[in-house]
Amino acid sequence: MSEAVVMETQRAGGFLESSCGAGSCAASLDDGILDTANESSEEESAGEREEEIGAHDVNSSTMTTEVLAEQTLNTKTVKAERPNSLSVPSAGEPSLWTSQGDAEVKLRMGDSGLAAETPLTIHQMFTSAVERFGDFTALSWKEGEQQKTLNYKDYYQTCRTAAKSFLKLGLQRYHGVGILGFNSAEWFISDIGAILAGGFAVGIYTTNSPEACQYVADNCKANIIVVENHKQLQKILQVEDKLPHLKAIIQYKDVLKEKRPNLYSWAEFMELGRDEPDAPLDAIISSQKPNQCCTLIYTSGTTGQPKGVMLSHDNVTWTALATSSHVRLTDATKAQETVVSYLPLSHIAAQMVDVWVTMKVGGSTHFAQPDALKGSLVSTMKEVRPTAFMGVPRVWEKMQEKMKSVGAKSSTVRRKVAAWAKDVGLQTNLTKMNQSGAAGRAPLSYQIAKKLVFKKVRKALGLDRCSKCYTGAAPITKDTLEFFLSLDIPLYELYGMSESTGPHTISIPEAFKLTSCGKEMPGCKTKLHNPDEEGNGEICFWGRHVFMGYLNMPDKTEEALDADGWLHSGDLGKHDENGFLFITGRIKELIITAGGENIPPVPTEDAVKEALPLISNAMLIGDKRKFLSMLLTIKCEVNADSGDPEDGLTPEAVEICKRLGSNATRVSEIAGGRDRAIHTAIQEGINRVNENATSNAQRIQKWIILDRDFSVSGGELGPTMKLKRPVVVKMYKEQIENFYKELATPTTPDNPLPPK
Repeated sequence: MSEAVVMETQRAGGFLESSCGAGSCAASLDDGILDTANESSEEESAGEREEEIGAHDVNSSTMTTEVLAEQTLNTKTVKAERPNSLSVPSAGEPSLWTSQGDAEVKLRMGDSGLAAETPLTIHQMFTSAVERFGDFTALSWKEGEQQKTLNYKDYYQTCRTAAKSFLKLGLQRYHGVGILGFNSAEWFISDIGAILAGGFAVGIYTTNSPEACQYVADNCKANIIVVENHKQLQKILQVEDKLPHLKAIIQYKDVLKEKRPNLYSWAEFMELGRDEPDAPLDAIISSQKPNQCCTLIYTSGTTGQPKGVMLSHDNVTWTALATSSHVRLTDATKAQETVVSYLPLSHIAAQMVDVWVTMKVGGSTHFAQPDALKGSLVSTMKEVRPTAFMGVPRVWEKMQEKMKSVGAKSSTVRRKVAAWAKDVGLQTNLTKMNQSGAAGRAPLSYQIAKKLVFKKVRKALGLDRCSKCYTGAAPITKDTLEFFLSLDIPLYELYGMSESTGPHTISIPEAFKLTSCGKEMPGCKTKLHNPDEEGNGEICFWGRHVFMGYLNMPDKTEEALDADGWLHSGDLGKHDENGFLFITGRIKELIITAGGENIPPVPTEDAVKEALPLISNAMLIGDKRKFLSMLLTIKCEVNADSGDPEDGLTPEAVEICKRLGSNATRVSEIAGGRDRAIHTAIQEGINRVNENATSNAQRIQKWIILDRDFSVSGGELGPTMKLKRPVVVKMYKEQIENFYKELATPTTPDNPLPPK
């Protein structure tokens, strides 16, 4: 396999809307696209070790040799058993894994290519960027109407000053620096400063409760916590007496409203280290090794406590190299890449794209406004014009909804032109996709459509310079992918997890298929564990991006990594004949009916949402039950401040209702079967989905429209808008039990129509 090496100390040296009129497309993305973005939920899907990021594939020949032979095909069940648990290394010999914060691991080095690249520490990668891109803008943001920037030279020196300040405040080796706030230069500087000073950078979700903040801070033995503002400060002060390792708190935005010991403003904090000698910091930096931990990403399941994913220097620096190389980002010396930072930095996706991949190529990161996901994101995008953009599915979906809503109000001629252009765009791009991105002469109709529609749409969204649009962190529907493809905006899916330092597979123009996550990055390997007769198996990763282990959780680490060091994702997937990876579900989400049939819920849920554009969320029920049922929610307005779903329908939903013969404008007029026209339309949509079911057991027999949509604030969705199934089952237990009150299994949909 790959050679595992032990790293010696190395001296520091020298990424990542539309048929409407251009102006109207710029309509703000409010409605709480993702109030979720910088807001966390304390739990994710059952048993999840992590939050998926997107998708990519594996080489079939490699796969054939790697796939385990042990298949039991007398049942379709995909077994989750791992090979024997990890062996405990002999004393003094680093293993591929550890659960100790101060330990070292063997690196999964390869014999050639990217996998064989020399391992680097964060400091080495940073100084290399400074040498190559010193005068290029690294960070930029707006204060009021004033534009602020920091070039790579100043960025580096500021991080060093922050590191010296951390040391002066008493930061100990292998202890955490918690960072609780919206994306900013101070967030980045705190993160890197903590690493340079020998501590761990630890992002904390801004929506965490005081108790959740306490758990993370205590688990990583945080000596220092950096907060954004007074609101976040209050969370820490509430639990301060339960944090024995805490020595100081720093607030980086707004004026301090109170004076208390060991509480510092950002200016006061930076002043602490300004005149400190370099020698102590340099000694720590020179002692750091690529195979030591530098960052903790906290992720959690719905059961048990959050887990601290330990990422090594090499995890971060190698993944930045592999990602930037695979997606062909351009070095700043040729043309500088620009990204907009708005997704939560406590999540691995944003951290890799905004901080590390961008640094690797000398790119510029521009910080969005804190209300980015409540309305200002498109305005920022139009101003910054990023060259690469990462959006979680809900961001793309809200853009789609907004554009459809605006487009519906356009003139008849404009709508006809847009429909024609979208048809041309979809067919042209599908042809290109099926030719594996091979350059061919685009038809004249495409050139006209591009000039009349596509260019205007891109400009209205701030994507006119953006050649790389990505989606990840949660599943995205085929409808949304095709919508943007029809507008000449292909969305490239990524797939991975916190435990793989972010991406494992990434779609690229030359290797792109709708609904596939693409193929794995160079230097990474994929195998499918225990595949069934249809080729569905548990997706397992190998590569230098695979994490060190969970901090202080050896048992959980052994569940995630098998005896050979392969990372088991908990996701089910399969490859097509060309080696493209398709995610088909999660092992822990698999519905096993009372009759023993295994049913992945996502394909059925997506089919319902595609058949019924009025539906916002759909969740299939049926584990250990005699038949399938479904919870449905309607597309509604979202409170811009709280992110809570409101009773009013979205403009698109109102239009759909009108076409169906309903005058409903509120969810409360529809939920519970109150609107006969809508009820009938939904049943017809469910019937269409059922017609395509592979067996009677996979047909939806009962359904209900809930009174409110799912949300992060409500607890049904995670920070990347991923459905938290166990939470929903618990919240709507009564409605679910009502489905199954009858003893006999219904053979026809049993949804009595409301009286006229």
